[in-house]
Amino acid sequence: MHRLRIDKLWEAAGKLGDTTAHAIYKRTGIAESSVYRFVSGQSQPGLDSALRLAAAYDVRVEQLMERTDDDAESAA
Repeated sequence: MHRLRIDKLWEAAGKLGDTTAHAIYKRTGIAESSVYRFVSGQSQPGLDSALRLAAAYDVRVEQLMERTDDDAESAA
């Protein structure tokens, strides 16, 4: 499983002046309620949303997402 690195999202968004979840929603077109859940840690973005976030902020998706321990265990 992967999870959003919220710190990296805020860092990338801040470089473009996006300092609120509303600004992220406006730039990415991801549903506002989804963005609020992502930045609060209540849910994780799916592949489409993760790719949209990465494209909007010109970062690699690997920079925004990190592998959780669950992935390491299932890979062994």
